[in-house]
Amino acid sequence: MTSSTPVFRDLAFGEIEAMLKEHSHGRLAFTFRDRVDIEPIHYVYDDGWLVCRTGPGTKLTQLSHHPWVAFEIDEVRALFEWRSVVVKGTVYFPEADGSPANDEKWQSSVEALRRLVPTALMPDDPTPGRNVVFRIHIDEMHGRAAGPRQPDA
Repeated sequence: MTSSTPVFRDLAFGEIEAMLKEHSHGRLAFTFRDRVDIEPIHYVYDDGWLVCRTGPGTKLTQLSHHPWVAFEIDEVRALFEWRSVVVKGTVYFPEADGSPANDEKWQSSVEALRRLVPTALMPDDPTPGRNVVFRIHIDEMHGRAAGPRQPDA
């Protein structure tokens, strides 16, 4: 007999990484002075990094001054049946400037974004205004889940 009492647990590293790979949108939290903001954003998980893009504006200004962010994705099926991952990290802005190291970071970021939107940063890009690429280095990540208690074996 299954109890209606939910079980809460931490997600294992493999579960966290699988969720980051499976999803493509989440919420980015960032601060500037005495203000905290959170915005939805698309991303691609790429070997310990979240690769994102945005357009010029307030978020970009804030991230360039205060590059420390939190990022969350979640799946909710019911009140006590969900999974959530929170990432904390630092934002970096790769640019193709002619140096081999920077050009490689830029190219790998663009390739990652094109796994999500094949025409990203090309003439037929569906969101041409989002032309600023940034990467979040994952400094910390943790996940939690809630689900029904499993019957005793």
